[in-house]
Amino acid sequence: QVQLVESGGGLVQTGGSLRLSCAASGRTFGRYAMGWFRQAPGKEREFVAAITWTGGSTYYADSVKGRFTISRDNAKNTVYLQMNSLKPEDTAVYYCAQHKTMYSGNSPATASYAFWGQGTQVTVSS
Repeated sequence: QVQLVESGGGLVQTGGSLRLSCAASGRTFGRYAMGWFRQAPGKEREFVAAITWTGGSTYYADSVKGRFTISRDNAKNTVYLQMNSLKPEDTAVYYCAQHKTMYSGNSPATASYAFWGQGTQVTVSS
């Protein structure tokens, strides 16, 4: 069974930075694209960033482009989300997710992902 465990969330002031981590187990990590999503109170879950199985290609939501960076370390079975220049509108629970299919490209669709972590809270104060 696949397990995804996020960490690194917290409270930060506007303009600050956080680095989220997601440790994976249960499937060969290096064969699957990974994604980060977020969900704010009263809103639907939205795509943030994705990275292919090799790490060679990344894809970002327009709202985070230039501020967030997704990366992965296949030797450590971990995907990261470096978040800089944080804004109050970035406040949400952040989830990592693992793609359904081996060796796939990036996808912003939640339906493309088979497994999800429990989420980590990110709060940006103004």
